[in-house]
Amino acid sequence: MNDRTESLNIDELHWHLGLLHNLDVGLVVLDTSYQVHLWNSFMVNHSEIGPARIREKNLFDEFPELPVEWLRRKIDSVFQLKCPTYITWEQRPYLFDFKSQRPITGEASRMYQNITLIPLTAPSGEVELVSLMIYDVTDEAVSRIALEDANKQLQTLSREDRLTGLFNRGYWQECLEQEFNRFLRGREPSTLIMLDIDHFKAVNDTYGHPAGDEVIRQVATLLTKHARRTDVVGRYGGEEFGIILPHTNASQAEVFAERVRAAAEMLEVVFEGQSIQVTVSLGIREMQGDVQDEEQWIGQADEALYHSKQNGRNQFTVYEAK
Repeated sequence: MNDRTESLNIDELHWHLGLLHNLDVGLVVLDTSYQVHLWNSFMVNHSEIGPARIREKNLFDEFPELPVEWLRRKIDSVFQLKCPTYITWEQRPYLFDFKSQRPITGEASRMYQNITLIPLTAPSGEVELVSLMIYDVTDEAVSRIALEDANKQLQTLSREDRLTGLFNRGYWQECLEQEFNRFLRGREPSTLIMLDIDHFKAVNDTYGHPAGDEVIRQVATLLTKHARRTDVVGRYGGEEFGIILPHTNASQAEVFAERVRAAAEMLEVVFEGQSIQVTVSLGIREMQGDVQDEEQWIGQADEALYHSKQNGRNQFTVYEAK
């Protein structure tokens, strides 16, 4: 090899090393003992640990907060299988606990990271070193999270009644259809209750519609308080509500209905200094094999509700097939 060739090789090595050190990507090279052999400028800037301090030191001794057993398995698999592996921020938001320095994503306190682990093969064909490449994906991650949050909010809005926070009629009826189909598959008991606020027009006429809205909200809160986690409570329309009680027969639903009725009777709604008291009427229909569809199920529960209204209100009625 002549002097010119040797000079070119040295120059080439020099700018290769310069490129590696100045990449806007973290680069760490480890041996089989997890000792650090390369620690580039990205890692220096974000860790505030210089290469002289960490070189030939055990990575896990210097960063005890790393997920030691998990990351060792990842690194060891690269040595053994001689193929790359990847860690995305969705799997683990970050590997190294670095502060976020992205100007457009100020709400992220930590740097989200994608990690690539690459085997470095020696001339002998053996993998003696593994490189970890750490990519700052904070902007992408924060944007994705914001989009997912927005989609969740839109989904909630599409299901939620804005006045009460209960399920709206459309989504509640979808749930009722699902419960009807579940009954057809397993024939497990299920009961529907339709509930209406008594003399609600008089409330609006006497106290005004804002007061009426407050009555509806507080009755909705009362229903949520008494419902189980598996029950499905929705605002059916106006002052009428629907409650789906899975795995519940009519007798058990009567206990629930009486509890709700008594609580509503004791409820005092205070609005702009005025005390408003209301009662509720309820209709109960346990699902039976002769019910053709969910619309008939609602119709029969409504029929029982109408019977409660006709018989003096502030009571519940169990539907009886004719």
